[in-house]
Amino acid sequence: MSLIEIVEVLMRGATVTVSLLLASGALAFILAFIAGLSRVSENKAVRVLTMIYVEFFRGTSLLVQLFWIFFVLPQLFDIRLDPFTAGVVTLGLNYAAYASEIVRGAILAVPDGQTEAAIALNMSKFQRMRYIILPQALRTMLPGFGNISIELLKGTSLVSLITLQDMMYLAQNLRAADYSQSLQVFGILLILYFVLALPLIVLSRYLERRASRGVASA
Repeated sequence: MSLIEIVEVLMRGATVTVSLLLASGALAFILAFIAGLSRVSENKAVRVLTMIYVEFFRGTSLLVQLFWIFFVLPQLFDIRLDPFTAGVVTLGLNYAAYASEIVRGAILAVPDGQTEAAIALNMSKFQRMRYIILPQALRTMLPGFGNISIELLKGTSLVSLITLQDMMYLAQNLRAADYSQSLQVFGILLILYFVLALPLIVLSRYLERRASRGVASA
């Protein structure tokens, strides 16, 4: 098989990889904000439950989590997810746990004086978080969110183990068909993952610079 043919096959899987990245990324960042805000909640029960979720998904293997959601849930609770949905749910839950710590840390990094000033202005808790704390914390979150996005892209390769036909799955099929082309197949695969990661890197740097200019101009 020629290099062009290998690229054509892998590009079919790139569509699945990008779709998985976008869907699981959206889920991860939504859950990250919910969990991050819950970690700084005044309600102890909410903090404890969120901490259990975060530490469980950070402390166990992503691959094992993927197998549990795809293979074990149907046996225990008759919950059957297709490979794409199982991949989105697993990646979203796992990376949200890591990203929630970025949210929590950024919120706690906002100086107490900002909150005290907002209280002096008679702002509600929601107003303080919406207008004072989160806008400042978001600048601190951007580098971490950029890293999480790139790690999430790399993590999508695991879904090949539950038969989702992403780039890694198709690469393994090509390699199984002709072991002598392992170098070409995985060399091209390496380049394709870098090409997909490049926009995330550029966007992350751009947002960081823009946020920094905003701070400087203030």
